Amino acid sequence: MTEPSIIFNEVNERQGVFTRRVFLMGGITGVGIGMMSGRLAQLQLLQTNSYRRMAEENQYNRNLVIPPRGVIVDRNRVPLASNRPNFRLYVTRDSVKDIDSTLEAVGQLLPLSEERRAQIRKTILQSPRFAQVSIADDMTWEQFAAVTVRSPELRGVTADMGEARVYPYGGAFSHVIGYVSKASDRDLKATKSEPDALTIHPGFRIGKVGVERSLDKRLRGTPGFQMVEVDHRGRIVGKDPRGDIPSRAGDEVVLSLDVDIQNRAMEVFGAESGAAVMMDCRSGDILCMFSGPSFDANRFVKGVPTAEYRALSDYDHKPLLNKALQATYPPGSTFKTMVALAALENGVDPKRTYHCSGAWNFGRTFHCDAVHGSQDMKSAIATSCDIFFYQTALAIGPDKIAAVARRFGLGEIFDIGIPNQVAGLVPDTAYKKKTFPKDPVWHPGETPSMGIGQGYTHLNPLQLCVMTSRLANGHKALHPRLIRSVGGVEQPSGAAFGDLPFDPAHIAFVKDAMAAVTTVGTAARFGDLGLGDIRMAGKTGTAQAYSYGGGRGVHGTAGAWKLRDHAWFIAFAPQDAPRFAMSVLVEHGGFGGTAAAPRAREIMRVALLKDPEMVKRIQNPLPAPPPIPQAETPETAYREGPIIDPGAPPVIAVPPPTP
Repeated sequence: MTEPSIIFNEVNERQGVFTRRVFLMGGITGVGIGMMSGRLAQLQLLQTNSYRRMAEENQYNRNLVIPPRGVIVDRNRVPLASNRPNFRLYVTRDSVKDIDSTLEAVGQLLPLSEERRAQIRKTILQSPRFAQVSIADDMTWEQFAAVTVRSPELRGVTADMGEARVYPYGGAFSHVIGYVSKASDRDLKATKSEPDALTIHPGFRIGKVGVERSLDKRLRGTPGFQMVEVDHRGRIVGKDPRGDIPSRAGDEVVLSLDVDIQNRAMEVFGAESGAAVMMDCRSGDILCMFSGPSFDANRFVKGVPTAEYRALSDYDHKPLLNKALQATYPPGSTFKTMVALAALENGVDPKRTYHCSGAWNFGRTFHCDAVHGSQDMKSAIATSCDIFFYQTALAIGPDKIAAVARRFGLGEIFDIGIPNQVAGLVPDTAYKKKTFPKDPVWHPGETPSMGIGQGYTHLNPLQLCVMTSRLANGHKALHPRLIRSVGGVEQPSGAAFGDLPFDPAHIAFVKDAMAAVTTVGTAARFGDLGLGDIRMAGKTGTAQAYSYGGGRGVHGTAGAWKLRDHAWFIAFAPQDAPRFAMSVLVEHGGFGGTAAAPRAREIMRVALLKDPEMVKRIQNPLPAPPPIPQAETPETAYREGPIIDPGAPPVIAVPPPTP
């Protein structure tokens, strides 16, 4: 009877083990199902938006949209740098599996030389992943349409319409505005950060020179994005405007320049080398800043050929150099205005006379271009007598001359929005001590050369224009202003820099002497502008480019071009109420009175004829002043350079005066 009891107990024990296992497995399964349900709930309810966005990114791409570059206009809002449509073709490196076959397919639609194909292949291999490499710019509409139709067959190749920079006036403003070009490796390294998608985009250009460079970030604008639908091969199959982010155009830049005045400067210079700068005597606005010969900035936008760039670089007239700001020259006799003002400020009597016999001995023989006889300060400025200013400079010394010259902006770099200016030099005894440690003493024989704007003295045309505008204004220490506004924000006026710390009577004396220059002096033929009673005052200058010793330099226009003297002319008009001041340099032009003064006259005429107040004055002239006797004397008969018949036309090949 005990056997069934044993069997029952074993069955119960086995059933209990099974039941426990069932409950254990059921619990584990329940926990697993609960965890899975929770995770599914998290994915489908809490993280729905995140995974939807990831799924859409597999279906949609964001294409970078290059913003329109800000336009640059003149004072009258005439465009100087703008944008035009540009059909272009580029390839994305990561989407191209076989470069050669892709270029072969493109070559059936566009003309691609072997040299161009090799260049594209090299650029693709050197570019970062996902970078876009330009294949063609400025495609015709027919080429653009042909590529667009075949786009499904050209994997990674994209055709679109962008914008290209255009400069309507070619070379007239190239040195001031500059140009844009594709960012080079050096430009990317200069950013000191990883290049973003904008800088490596094939349609993007950065400013390289001039205003385009200094205001590059303001002109760039803000890029946008375009949402496009793509297939599994990355080809665009549709667009989704809901995801677009619009781009913002760059800021508009308004310059103080005047198109007509600048173009006239380019006309009168022709193929000559030099510069012309004009300022408004009331505000300091720069109306003209021309450097010639120039170059066509449009050629640099797409990349100028190596041979063409080498030709520009090797030309002895240096068309790539901005001579108004980045080159300095001895100012010659134009500097005598500063010597005269320094003398007056230090108590020298303007009636004091020196006798000019054509030569003066002071340790060595110093020469003058003519025999002027007895000269006081006013007549010495009018006839540009060197011997008078040799001795006047000795009487006051280099430090006093330099102090006055620097107050008039000479040797100074001005913040006008163009980088890489060259300051030049107004020397003094401290400069000599610092620069020449082996011979630190300023010798008396060095002062006469400074008195006539030679020796160590080197200046640029902008500085001489600033000097002339401050003289013409008579009160304000004007600063030049090139950029009037950026993005609608007006820039500070050039008249907001304080007053000149000089006796107004002394400045008036120098201005009166400059009027005598264009009446009976070295530029007597060019004071009359042919605009009623409006006359121009000025000062000529003839500066040695080389020493005449050793058979190197040549005086005037004789001999080889690069050995000739530089021709200067500074001027303001009208004489009685100055409105515009300017400086003109003709590099190796010879005499200032025959090369620079007639060009200044033509440029000044345009400025006056564009001023409504001046036009009104010309139409209703003021009463004529009493006649001034024009008796010929050895002093008044002298002209800087060869004696020329006053009735003869100017000796330059320029277009006829603007009507």
